[in-house]
Parts: sequence; C-alpha cells; structure tokens
Amino acid sequence: MSHQDTELVNWNDFARTRTELGASFLRILGYFREDGAKAIAAVEDAFRARNAVALVTPAHTLKGESAQFGAYRLSGMAEEIELVARRCIEFRESPEELIETVVALRPCFTETMAMLDRDANPLVARRPGTFGRRTESPAGDFGRAV
Repeated sequence: MSHQDTELVNWNDFARTRTELGASFLRILGYFREDGAKAIAAVEDAFRARNAVALVTPAHTLKGESAQFGAYRLSGMAEEIELVARRCIEFRESPEELIETVVALRPCFTETMAMLDRDANPLVARRPGTFGRRTESPAGDFGRAV
C-alpha cells in the first residue's frame, strides 16, 4: 500500500488527542511542530550521509509523535524509514531504497502541519453556514438560495 493511500489526518484521533491534552494541546502541538522539523532535518542529513544508524532515532520519534495527532501518513512514512534503516543496520546495507520516502517526508509534514494548524487555530475564520439562506453570488445574482 502506498503512503498516498493512507489518510493524511484521522480527525477522530486528532479530536481525541485534543480532548485528552485539554489546555496543553496548543503547546504540545507546537512541540510537535518543532520536534518534527528537527527530526525531518536529521533524517535528511542521515540519508545524505547514507547513515542507517542515524536514521533510526529521528524516524522513530517522528513516527510516535505523528500518530499521537492522528497524522497517519506521516507516521507510516517515518515507520518505513525506521524499519528499513534497522534492516540496513542488521545486514550492513546502505539505505538507498528509502530515497522516495525521504524526499516525500518534508512535503508531507508541511501539508500535515498546515491542516492541523488550520483546525487547531481558534482565530481561523470559519465560513458562516449559508444553507437555506439567500446570499449574493459573486456575479451579483441576488435571491438565489444556497
């Protein structure tokens, strides 16, 4: 199964984490943002050096923290990196096969954080419900029910 087939964020798990963390939620989400960025930089650096040993810890950290927020695509990618890196260590191989996953990791993190931030930010303007109300269309068509 491709990582693209995995949902980016499971909103039920995200909501559960938000409820469990309560007032600490935004602070912990901020830690995830910082730790995630550091973990991805460490994964990229380790991969450039073809150092499988150095891939394991940041991938493992990213895997767990991502799953906590329901970010399962990111978590799955980090898990793949961790498992392949462990296998490479055991068999004394280079982690070359991870190139596509490592390259896709940062864009996935960026997209995931944008979604989490959008949902978590209390200042995000929510589109007012217009169901059943008459609104003006951009072309000035008054009286059309939405």
